[in-house]
Amino acid sequence: MNEDFPTGDGGSADDVPNQNTPDRGTTDRGTPDQPGADQEAVWSDDTGSRLYELEFPAPEVTGDDGDGPVLVHALEGFADAGHAVALAAEHLRDALDSELVATFSGDELIDYRSRRPTMQFSGEQFTGVEMPLLQLHAIRDNRGRPFLLLSGVEPDLRWEQFVDAVRRLSDHFEVATAVGLNAIPMAVPHTRPSTITAHGNAAELLGDLPRWGTPMKVPASASMLLELRLGDRGYRTAGLSVHVPHYLSQSSYPAAAAILVQSLATATGLDLPVTALENAAAKVRTQIDAEVSGNDEVESVVTALEAQYDTYAAAQSETQSLLARDESMPSGDELGAELERFLAAQTGDDRPDDGESGARG
Repeated sequence: MNEDFPTGDGGSADDVPNQNTPDRGTTDRGTPDQPGADQEAVWSDDTGSRLYELEFPAPEVTGDDGDGPVLVHALEGFADAGHAVALAAEHLRDALDSELVATFSGDELIDYRSRRPTMQFSGEQFTGVEMPLLQLHAIRDNRGRPFLLLSGVEPDLRWEQFVDAVRRLSDHFEVATAVGLNAIPMAVPHTRPSTITAHGNAAELLGDLPRWGTPMKVPASASMLLELRLGDRGYRTAGLSVHVPHYLSQSSYPAAAAILVQSLATATGLDLPVTALENAAAKVRTQIDAEVSGNDEVESVVTALEAQYDTYAAAQSETQSLLARDESMPSGDELGAELERFLAAQTGDDRPDDGESGARG
């Protein structure tokens, strides 16, 4: 998959720095147009818009067997219920050896008015700002096998250009397989194990994971479009969607993140740590149980969700969807809204302690 690589001036892959070749025009000192060895190389897409900055020199991402790395894309936003995708990505970056490969331009891809950055204010003046980040990292698993992790905020703008840029980066680093991580709110209880639904064109990666089995139209995400376009270009693709209790979709839910990491390891053969996420999940489970216990109304809602979950599990039908509503009980939206109101009233906000410190390995 060695196609022309975007350089912003009509150049080809031969003009682009790789792991052994310095950037075209590089000098020891460097200039704004000719970066030196201690500077970042700035690459652009074919339109001339600067979509990302590439670290220079690029990290080594070829495995000992000569194979290219797996690309894992974990974008926060639309399909990140319970912040499970963000927690999983943060855990992988923090728990394993990680090197920055590229940073995408928020100015080109993010609508700051719909996703406003956070400013720090001292009481007298502004002291800092936290801008949304979208980055590509090279990470090595517990056995030293490299993979690429695309993580951060989902782009608001230029999806096709963003996807094409990721595809060209993937071509350059000889990626053959791409796996997406997603988290979706479902009418499931927190008292049952989190489950995964899989999709993609690489059946050998998905194994026995359940599929949706029913054609449907769904609102798109950048991650979905990336999976589609990469599949069209001959990549092996897989998507892992973890089910998050609807009433916890706005809270950090590390149990779902742990299942994502476990399923990613199973699908790709990567040796990935998960203990820290499991420990964080146990702490959050204890907190949620304490908040629910003693409230008869809320307990009855959880019991109803458990009954629905157990009925579905007993049926062992891949064509039956937990998205379907049971007409004998309130809808998932109604159940979720009721529990969200209760949990927010107990904690003072909508985010219980997520055990984040434990999720950082």
